[in-house]
Amino acid sequence: MTENEKLLSNGIKEIGVRCTSQQVLAFITYLGELKKWSRAYNLTGLKTDRDIIIRNFLDSVLFCKVIPGDLHSLADIGSGAGFPGIPIKIMLPDLKVVLIEPTRKKALFLKHVCHSLELRDIEVIDKRIEDISGITVDALVTRALFSVSDFVKKAGHILNSNGIYILSKGPKLEEEMTETASLKAAVTDVVLPFEKTIRHLVVVKKQGV
Repeated sequence: MTENEKLLSNGIKEIGVRCTSQQVLAFITYLGELKKWSRAYNLTGLKTDRDIIIRNFLDSVLFCKVIPGDLHSLADIGSGAGFPGIPIKIMLPDLKVVLIEPTRKKALFLKHVCHSLELRDIEVIDKRIEDISGITVDALVTRALFSVSDFVKKAGHILNSNGIYILSKGPKLEEEMTETASLKAAVTDVVLPFEKTIRHLVVVKKQGV
């Protein structure tokens, strides 16, 4: 097992999620493609394999801690280079995943990676969330792209009536939550492996109109 494989395997175990050797190898393939495409498209500002594995891959796997077991479909809003949507799909292969990314070069990369990893039941939509219609999912996820209130306002039209929003937030969460006191939110604090950084995973239930 290579150092990168050990880092991934140990990190995922530390998170408390089950992982197979095939899933670890999928992440290694993803890492190689991300680095190769980043030379031309600047998909990540992280330079070392270790940083990419911890701050992109493991940071995305943290979402699995709060995704309900009976969830069928999920959309990653502002997916960028695939975070957190593709790591979630690798870890939860039975989940239908939609990656929403309006930047064309990033959307092309997402389609390429999905093909390279032979992922099934995953779709890439290269539109802004405000311009999407005709689809609904059980959960919406995003990683630090929106405030809680903005996420609920902008993305709720593609969320099922009993669906949930899941956001990963940093230290400014408390300030945001005072602005969204009316929302039904649950916060789970998790530790990013090897960095001991706290992530606040916010789960908000969609409210009836």
